[in-house]
Amino acid sequence: MDYVDINMGCPIDLICNRGMGSALPLRPNKVQGIVRSMSQVLSVPLTVKLRMGYDTGKPTAHNLIPKLPGWGVAAVTLHGRSRQQRYTKTADWEYIAKCATESAIPLVGNGDAFSYEDLDAVRRAGTNISSVMLARGALIKPWLFTEMKERRHWDISASERLDMLRGFVRNGLEHWGTDDMGVARTRGFLLEWLSFLHRYVPVGLLERVPPRIQEQRPLSFSGRNDLETLMASSQASDWVKISEMLLGPVPADFHFTPKHKSNADPSTVITSEG
Repeated sequence: MDYVDINMGCPIDLICNRGMGSALPLRPNKVQGIVRSMSQVLSVPLTVKLRMGYDTGKPTAHNLIPKLPGWGVAAVTLHGRSRQQRYTKTADWEYIAKCATESAIPLVGNGDAFSYEDLDAVRRAGTNISSVMLARGALIKPWLFTEMKERRHWDISASERLDMLRGFVRNGLEHWGTDDMGVARTRGFLLEWLSFLHRYVPVGLLERVPPRIQEQRPLSFSGRNDLETLMASSQASDWVKISEMLLGPVPADFHFTPKHKSNADPSTVITSEG
């Protein structure tokens, strides 16, 4: 283990309604107690991830970040949106840069990084931002790391993407087992991932590059082959079909609802029966 991170950025209602995730920074004394207790017993660095604030238009992270080093935090990641924004609108990198200037510890920026050009933009700004975190971008196109390292836009084929899914499934079965429970657990994680992967628009079909992550919710389109079209479907039933290509038929009583429900087409019935 290289470090331990406290995620105080999750915007999901189930988490926030229990005082965790993005709701936790609303109680700085509670944050202080948690951070101090953890930093005193850990033998590895402790890091924290935050959002700008809870309410849109009322950023508060700049008040909390300067206190974190004294409590034992080694680095902080800041997502440039409020909890209320969730993942809508453009991330506020100007605010991230402001907080980085006032931070005595490394500050990692987070929000909308989806191409090597996005990374270049942060570097050109000449701010004190230490690095950039990849989040949704890496869920939508996990080859993003390769694109950034090699400074290119990879027009990855549908078959190459299927190979990635096949490797994911193989690792899942090795970890959880090949019995019914192991297959079910692997399928569940695969379907959650597919709820992001379907948003990828192949580079070869774009009118311009670089693509922007907030634009990755296109109307239905036909790919260059049947597999590419299937992978672009926003219908949860089609995600189930892809899982069946790799893990076999689902049980007759199978149902799937994405944790991030906004990822599914609202017109689709997100249940499936084999």
